[in-house]
Amino acid sequence: MKIFVPGRICLLGEHSDWAGGYRRINAEIERGYAIIVGTNQGIYADVQPHPNALVLSSTTPDGQRLGPYEIPMEPKALLAEAEKGGFWSYIAGVAYQILTHYRVRGLVIDNFKTDMPVKKGLSSSAAICVLTARAFNRIYDLKMTVRGEMEMAYQGEILTPSRCGRMDQGCAFGNRPILMTFDGDRIDTSELQVRDNLYFVIVDLMAQKNTKKILADLNKCFPFASNEVEAGVQQLLGSINKRITHQALEALEAADAERLGALLVEAQDFFNRYAAPACPEELTAPVLNRVLNYEPLKPHIFGGKGVGSQGDGTAQFIARSESDQQAIVEIIERDLDMPCLKLTLYSGAKVRKAVIPAAGFGTRLFPASKATKKELFPIIDRDGIAKPAILLIVEEALDAGIEEVIIVVQEGDLPAFQSFFNVQVTIENFNKLSSPFQEYARRLLEIGQRVRFVIQRAQEGLGHAVYAAREAIGAEPFLLMLGDHIYRSESDRSCAQQLVDAFNKHGISVVGMRQTPESHLAHFGTLTGFWVEDRHLLNITEFAEKPTVEYARASLRIPDMPEDQYMTVFGQYIIKPQIFDYLEEHIENNVRERGEFQLTSALDRLRQEDGFLGLLMDGRRYDIGQPEYYLETLQTYRQDTPS
Repeated sequence: MKIFVPGRICLLGEHSDWAGGYRRINAEIERGYAIIVGTNQGIYADVQPHPNALVLSSTTPDGQRLGPYEIPMEPKALLAEAEKGGFWSYIAGVAYQILTHYRVRGLVIDNFKTDMPVKKGLSSSAAICVLTARAFNRIYDLKMTVRGEMEMAYQGEILTPSRCGRMDQGCAFGNRPILMTFDGDRIDTSELQVRDNLYFVIVDLMAQKNTKKILADLNKCFPFASNEVEAGVQQLLGSINKRITHQALEALEAADAERLGALLVEAQDFFNRYAAPACPEELTAPVLNRVLNYEPLKPHIFGGKGVGSQGDGTAQFIARSESDQQAIVEIIERDLDMPCLKLTLYSGAKVRKAVIPAAGFGTRLFPASKATKKELFPIIDRDGIAKPAILLIVEEALDAGIEEVIIVVQEGDLPAFQSFFNVQVTIENFNKLSSPFQEYARRLLEIGQRVRFVIQRAQEGLGHAVYAAREAIGAEPFLLMLGDHIYRSESDRSCAQQLVDAFNKHGISVVGMRQTPESHLAHFGTLTGFWVEDRHLLNITEFAEKPTVEYARASLRIPDMPEDQYMTVFGQYIIKPQIFDYLEEHIENNVRERGEFQLTSALDRLRQEDGFLGLLMDGRRYDIGQPEYYLETLQTYRQDTPS
């Protein structure tokens, strides 16, 4: 398994993590707030299980090969290694914490590439700690959330001589910007989405700073201020920081680069005014301030400030455009002989395509399914129009902003679907239609221009059907809607729109959920996890395909739910394209479940490697795949209205 963890840069709010921690002692201190984001560079590793040891190798940024170095997976040995300091100590510290909390064996970790600067305020030590926690989590499926990995990484790093802050392990969230709030021992995280790309440049100032002295001097100002300088530091890291970070939060989400640049400049001015007097030897920072005010950069930047603990370590600029980002790098490397990194905050991959599997035979609806595909069975919509089920599904996808719908069909069924979406009725029949139905006939052809068909040559399971759409989807996240269900929202947003909104907010694959009684679990994919948003959003820790009641009781219960109730798959998903790699492995290696290539096991692999959320849907699904359910759908679908 390959794992990548990026470096972490603090855009705003440096030092507020430990400052907010003093609220344990002095409740009048303001909470700490920081906006962090993962860099485009980081630490890469190959990991695999080992029976009884940590076997560690590394390639340094300058290409030097270190290791293999072996540490027994025993508490005393791991703790002793952690306390030594050095690169291996971070891995050992985290392994000690993992071994304390979980039953695991060892790991082989080969850190084969590191393309981020170390000891430059980008949290390289935190990145290797997070990588270690994530390696144990994925190899042994410990079902830790990202927050859990972050906490385990922090607890591991503080066993070493490193004195990291609580925000450092925020690199666990990847390249997404995160607002972190620090209140005593409590940390809250909120993921941010930017509307358009933002372009930053990170500059290694090639100078020296003493981080330990900076932290020691600033910590003297807490928990109670005894003079004007100490009061100024508390104000800087308290009310001033709160205002600036929250204004920056709004600017980030609006992708207002000019406003964000002005806030970076303002934050640096306040830092120079209030923090530098507390540690003038380190925070006067002549190199940093010379670079921030370098005149040739002015036409290309909206603003800039220091990074991390500040001082003459690292600087950041926000560029006016992508071309200005490149110009900044060229000017600094040419004129100042300082290396730079580009950091781009991307707006996120848009969900543009949907997949609807419709290649099944419809065994349970035979012989009606011999006459026509079950996806073409009629449903009376709320407006009184009789529509084939597939049209209801396609219309919901398009109404959610989907640009192209891919329907997976059997080759022999293709003419029936094409006739419906792409062929106008004869002129004789068209003239018989009322004016509203003539308009609908035209609309069907417009819808058909956004529908594409993919052939599934053999019907070998849902996973196989989804894989058939790989070429049509490409490297994009996509909406998956089962073809034998239709959906109705109970709010002003369709079910598909609810999922799209959740994906846009969190940037993680998400599946719709509904609450289901224990007696029905044999019919549905079931999932479990931990609530992250008030019984609304679940961090999934396991997918199970149609589990037994005994297994569900032992492994699939969710906190704060009735004992006989579980969360099952609703029938709509937004899935990242990595799913195709896992499905390809299953197909090439003939990995089948109940004779077919299932989707659930591939979803669980995606969960392990990238995370997966479950969204409790504000709506209902209607099954058309079995006679009794189809009859119930006919009776209730039109009458059910949003509450």
